Amino acid sequence: MVKIDLSIVIVSYNTKKITQDCLDSINRSLSGTKINYEIIVVDNDSHDGSKEILKKYSSDLKNHTLYFQTNANLGFGKGNNFGVKKTKGKYILLLNSDTVVLNRSIEKLFDFYVSNEENIHFLGAKLLNKDLTPQPSAARFFTLPVVFATLLLKGDYWGLTRSSPNELKKVDWISGACILTKRSLYQRLGGFDKNIFMYMEEVDLLYRARKLGYFTYIYPPSQIIHLGSASSEGKTFPILQVYKGFLFFYKKHYSIFSLFGLHLILKLKAAIAYLIGKIKSNRYLVDTYGQAFWIS
Repeated sequence: MVKIDLSIVIVSYNTKKITQDCLDSINRSLSGTKINYEIIVVDNDSHDGSKEILKKYSSDLKNHTLYFQTNANLGFGKGNNFGVKKTKGKYILLLNSDTVVLNRSIEKLFDFYVSNEENIHFLGAKLLNKDLTPQPSAARFFTLPVVFATLLLKGDYWGLTRSSPNELKKVDWISGACILTKRSLYQRLGGFDKNIFMYMEEVDLLYRARKLGYFTYIYPPSQIIHLGSASSEGKTFPILQVYKGFLFFYKKHYSIFSLFGLHLILKLKAAIAYLIGKIKSNRYLVDTYGQAFWIS
């Protein structure tokens, strides 16, 4: 039996074409590699034809792909935890289905990690938008000032919150779209918190890791396109999930006084956006931030 070096875990949900493009880019990127790898695809009970496509794709041995079907939408965190349990590699790469691997980026990321794993415990690639412009892929932990800057000061724009470094850098957390680590470490931490359905999973995981003395880095020579930041804009669901994620994270890790401060910031953001929606007769803003206000 061939020893697996790297297990790549992908969670798919109603993203048939995007997932297939991702898988093709992985195998293209790793063509001729010396890394023995497997791709574990977990489909969260899609209903767009993904099941049939993935079953056919995994039947071709040259695709290095194993396909697993859930009976319900487990969400991002539980879906990844499910997939990791199916892996055989010493190292795991958690990769979003809406990514496209450029050049030899996985190989670069893997080789650098293995050479530095005593000091680097979680490693992420530099993420790019579809037009190859930098996408924020590293960030600070969400203290109250960071939350305030994120929601009310356009913190990403000023580099106060999330950023896209151009050189190797130790950071608080990296995007869950691309995380490389040792399987044993991921399991030691218990994986993603199963109580988080979507958004904030990686922040929680890497926050817990930091408290135990494990460090996270971003490695810009490895570059991967991530489509997700554009695909979720202008939709109510992601915003409400972000609100719920902030609240969950603070209830779990911060004091009651910090939680009170978070409530105030979330309500202020929701109230401002709601009023703007009223003034501009924007039904989306009114509906979304009306719900967000009550969540907070």
